[in-house]
Amino acid sequence: MNRKLTSILFLFTFSFGIISAQDTKPLQADDIMKSAYKQANDESKNVLLIFHASWCSWCKRLDKAMNSDELKKIFEDNYVITHLDVLERNEKIDLLENPGGKKFMAKLGGEKSGLPFYAFLDSDGKMISNSNVMDKESNIGYPGSEEEIETFGKLLKSSAKNLSDEQFTAIVDYLKANAPKPRASTSNMPVVKPDSLLKSNMQVLKPDSSKASNMPVIKKN
Repeated sequence: MNRKLTSILFLFTFSFGIISAQDTKPLQADDIMKSAYKQANDESKNVLLIFHASWCSWCKRLDKAMNSDELKKIFEDNYVITHLDVLERNEKIDLLENPGGKKFMAKLGGEKSGLPFYAFLDSDGKMISNSNVMDKESNIGYPGSEEEIETFGKLLKSSAKNLSDEQFTAIVDYLKANAPKPRASTSNMPVVKPDSLLKSNMQVLKPDSSKASNMPVIKKN
Protein backbone atom coordinates (compact mmCIF):
# COMPACT_ATOMS: atom_id res chain seq x y z
CA MET A 1 0.00 0.00 0.00
CA ASN A 2 2.78 2.40 0.91
CA ARG A 3 4.63 1.59 -2.32
CA LYS A 4 1.52 2.27 -4.39
CA LEU A 5 0.90 5.54 -2.59
CA THR A 6 4.53 6.57 -3.08
CA SER A 7 4.33 5.76 -6.79
CA ILE A 8 1.13 7.75 -7.20
CA LEU A 9 2.61 10.75 -5.40
CA PHE A 10 5.75 10.54 -7.53
CA LEU A 11 3.76 10.45 -10.78
CA PHE A 12 1.58 13.34 -9.61
CA THR A 13 4.61 15.44 -8.66
CA PHE A 14 6.39 14.63 -11.93
CA SER A 15 3.32 15.49 -14.01
CA PHE A 16 2.75 18.71 -12.09
CA GLY A 17 6.38 19.68 -12.70
CA ILE A 18 5.97 19.19 -16.45
CA ILE A 19 2.76 21.24 -16.50
CA SER A 20 4.38 24.01 -14.45
CA ALA A 21 7.37 24.13 -16.79
CA GLN A 22 5.03 24.42 -19.76
CA ASP A 23 3.06 27.18 -18.05
CA THR A 24 6.19 29.26 -17.43
CA LYS A 25 7.46 28.96 -20.99
CA PRO A 26 7.84 32.43 -22.59
CA LEU A 27 4.85 33.61 -24.57
CA GLN A 28 4.91 33.86 -28.33
CA ALA A 29 5.70 37.35 -29.63
CA ASP A 30 2.55 37.31 -31.79
CA ASP A 31 0.33 36.63 -28.77
CA ILE A 32 1.94 39.44 -26.78
CA MET A 33 1.48 41.89 -29.63
CA LYS A 34 -2.16 40.93 -30.25
CA SER A 35 -2.90 41.69 -26.62
CA ALA A 36 -1.01 45.00 -26.83
CA TYR A 37 -2.87 46.09 -29.99
CA LYS A 38 -6.23 45.29 -28.41
CA GLN A 39 -5.40 47.29 -25.29
CA ALA A 40 -4.13 50.18 -27.41
CA ASN A 41 -7.36 50.20 -29.39
CA ASP A 42 -9.51 50.05 -26.24
CA GLU A 43 -7.58 52.87 -24.55
CA SER A 44 -6.97 55.00 -27.66
CA LYS A 45 -3.19 54.83 -27.28
CA ASN A 46 -0.20 53.74 -29.29
CA VAL A 47 2.16 50.91 -28.38
CA LEU A 48 5.69 51.49 -27.16
CA LEU A 49 7.44 48.19 -27.86
CA ILE A 50 10.83 47.67 -26.22
CA PHE A 51 13.17 44.83 -27.19
CA HIS A 52 15.43 43.88 -24.30
CA ALA A 53 17.48 41.07 -22.73
CA SER A 54 18.41 40.01 -19.21
CA TRP A 55 22.10 40.87 -19.72
CA CYS A 56 21.43 44.37 -21.12
CA SER A 57 22.31 47.00 -18.49
CA TRP A 58 21.06 49.88 -20.67
CA CYS A 59 17.71 48.11 -21.04
CA LYS A 60 17.43 47.93 -17.26
CA ARG A 61 18.35 51.59 -16.99
CA LEU A 62 15.62 52.54 -19.46
CA ASP A 63 13.05 50.47 -17.57
CA LYS A 64 14.15 52.08 -14.32
CA ALA A 65 13.66 55.56 -15.78
CA MET A 66 10.24 54.74 -17.21
CA ASN A 67 9.14 53.19 -13.91
CA SER A 68 10.46 56.02 -11.75
CA ASP A 69 8.04 58.00 -9.59
CA GLU A 70 8.48 60.98 -11.90
CA LEU A 71 7.79 59.21 -15.21
CA LYS A 72 5.79 56.02 -14.63
CA LYS A 73 2.33 57.61 -14.84
CA ILE A 74 3.30 59.77 -17.82
CA PHE A 75 4.35 56.78 -19.92
CA GLU A 76 1.40 54.66 -18.81
CA ASP A 77 -1.03 57.48 -19.64
CA ASN A 78 0.34 57.78 -23.16
CA TYR A 79 1.38 54.27 -24.24
CA VAL A 80 0.69 50.60 -23.93
CA ILE A 81 4.21 49.61 -22.89
CA THR A 82 5.20 46.17 -24.13
CA HIS A 83 8.43 44.18 -23.91
CA LEU A 84 9.81 41.37 -26.04
CA ASP A 85 12.81 39.43 -24.78
CA VAL A 86 15.40 38.75 -27.50
CA LEU A 87 19.09 37.98 -28.03
CA GLU A 88 19.50 35.97 -24.83
CA ARG A 89 22.52 33.75 -24.27
CA ASN A 90 23.07 30.08 -23.50
CA GLU A 91 20.41 28.46 -21.30
CA LYS A 92 18.44 31.71 -20.98
CA ILE A 93 17.41 31.52 -24.64
CA ASP A 94 14.79 28.87 -23.87
CA LEU A 95 13.95 30.30 -20.45
CA LEU A 96 13.38 33.94 -21.37
CA GLU A 97 13.26 34.64 -25.11
CA ASN A 98 9.85 35.23 -26.63
CA PRO A 99 9.62 32.98 -29.70
CA GLY A 100 9.26 35.10 -32.82
CA GLY A 101 10.70 38.16 -31.08
CA LYS A 102 13.92 38.35 -33.09
CA LYS A 103 12.03 37.97 -36.36
CA PHE A 104 9.67 40.79 -35.40
CA MET A 105 12.60 42.96 -34.30
CA ALA A 106 14.19 42.49 -37.72
CA LYS A 107 10.88 43.33 -39.42
CA LEU A 108 10.82 46.65 -37.55
CA GLY A 109 14.38 47.47 -38.63
CA GLY A 110 16.25 46.45 -35.50
CA GLU A 111 18.16 43.40 -36.68
CA LYS A 112 21.55 45.13 -36.30
CA SER A 113 20.58 47.88 -33.87
CA GLY A 114 21.64 46.48 -30.51
CA LEU A 115 19.61 46.82 -27.31
CA PRO A 116 17.50 48.44 -26.13
CA PHE A 117 15.76 48.84 -29.46
CA TYR A 118 12.23 50.21 -29.47
CA ALA A 119 9.44 51.00 -31.87
CA PHE A 120 6.19 52.94 -31.71
CA LEU A 121 3.18 51.27 -33.32
CA ASP A 122 -0.50 52.12 -33.68
CA SER A 123 -3.31 49.79 -32.61
CA ASP A 124 -3.33 48.17 -36.07
CA GLY A 125 0.34 47.23 -35.79
CA LYS A 126 1.59 49.87 -38.21
CA MET A 127 4.98 51.27 -37.21
CA ILE A 128 5.02 55.01 -36.55
CA SER A 129 8.77 55.21 -35.91
CA ASN A 130 11.64 53.33 -34.32
CA SER A 131 14.77 54.24 -32.38
CA ASN A 132 17.08 54.12 -35.41
CA VAL A 133 16.98 57.89 -35.83
CA MET A 134 20.46 59.00 -34.86
CA ASP A 135 23.22 59.86 -37.34
CA LYS A 136 23.44 57.25 -40.13
CA GLU A 137 20.22 55.69 -38.82
CA SER A 138 21.93 54.36 -35.71
CA ASN A 139 19.97 53.35 -32.62
CA ILE A 140 19.37 55.78 -29.73
CA GLY A 141 19.36 52.97 -27.19
CA TYR A 142 19.22 54.57 -23.76
CA PRO A 143 18.87 58.35 -24.29
CA GLY A 144 21.84 59.60 -22.28
CA SER A 145 23.55 62.37 -24.24
CA GLU A 146 21.93 65.74 -25.00
CA GLU A 147 21.52 64.80 -28.65
CA GLU A 148 19.96 61.43 -27.77
CA ILE A 149 17.56 63.02 -25.27
CA GLU A 150 16.50 65.64 -27.81
CA THR A 151 15.93 62.99 -30.48
CA PHE A 152 14.07 60.73 -28.05
CA GLY A 153 11.83 63.67 -27.19
CA LYS A 154 10.96 64.14 -30.86
CA LEU A 155 9.95 60.47 -31.07
CA LEU A 156 7.63 60.90 -28.10
CA LYS A 157 6.01 64.01 -29.56
CA SER A 158 5.36 62.27 -32.87
CA SER A 159 3.97 59.07 -31.36
CA ALA A 160 2.07 59.96 -28.17
CA LYS A 161 -1.51 61.03 -28.81
CA ASN A 162 -2.04 63.09 -25.67
CA LEU A 163 1.41 64.04 -24.39
CA SER A 164 1.19 67.49 -22.77
CA ASP A 165 3.97 70.06 -22.76
CA GLU A 166 4.27 69.62 -19.01
CA GLN A 167 4.70 65.86 -19.35
CA PHE A 168 7.21 66.27 -22.16
CA THR A 169 9.28 68.67 -20.06
CA ALA A 170 9.18 66.29 -17.09
CA ILE A 171 10.59 63.45 -19.22
CA VAL A 172 13.37 65.57 -20.71
CA ASP A 173 14.30 67.09 -17.33
CA TYR A 174 14.47 63.65 -15.71
CA LEU A 175 16.70 62.22 -18.44
CA LYS A 176 19.04 65.20 -18.28
CA ALA A 177 19.23 65.10 -14.48
CA ASN A 178 19.97 61.36 -14.52
CA ALA A 179 22.23 61.27 -17.57
CA PRO A 180 25.25 58.96 -17.35
CA LYS A 181 28.36 60.79 -16.26
CA PRO A 182 30.89 61.08 -19.09
CA ARG A 183 34.16 59.29 -18.62
CA ALA A 184 37.18 61.44 -17.90
CA SER A 185 39.08 62.12 -21.10
CA THR A 186 42.85 61.86 -21.23
CA SER A 187 43.17 63.19 -24.78
CA ASN A 188 44.11 66.72 -23.63
CA MET A 189 46.61 65.68 -21.01
CA PRO A 190 50.27 66.40 -21.86
CA VAL A 191 52.36 63.37 -22.58
CA VAL A 192 55.54 63.37 -20.50
CA LYS A 193 58.34 61.12 -21.65
CA PRO A 194 60.59 59.61 -18.98
CA ASP A 195 63.80 60.89 -20.60
CA SER A 196 62.58 64.47 -20.82
CA LEU A 197 61.33 64.31 -17.23
CA LEU A 198 64.74 63.24 -15.98
CA LYS A 199 66.57 65.83 -18.03
CA SER A 200 64.31 68.64 -16.89
CA ASN A 201 65.03 67.87 -13.23
CA MET A 202 68.78 67.44 -13.58
CA GLN A 203 70.99 70.35 -12.59
CA VAL A 204 74.36 70.83 -14.23
CA LEU A 205 76.91 71.94 -11.62
CA LYS A 206 79.65 74.19 -12.91
CA PRO A 207 82.67 75.32 -10.88
CA ASP A 208 82.45 78.85 -9.50
CA SER A 209 85.32 80.59 -11.31
CA SER A 210 85.13 83.71 -9.09
CA LYS A 211 85.72 81.67 -5.96
CA ALA A 212 88.45 79.65 -7.59
CA SER A 213 90.42 82.80 -8.53
CA ASN A 214 90.52 84.00 -4.90
CA MET A 215 91.83 80.76 -3.45
CA PRO A 216 95.51 80.83 -2.39
CA VAL A 217 97.91 78.75 -4.42
CA ILE A 218 100.12 76.52 -2.31
CA LYS A 219 103.44 75.67 -3.83
CA LYS A 220 105.59 72.76 -2.83
CA ASN A 221 109.17 73.48 -1.81
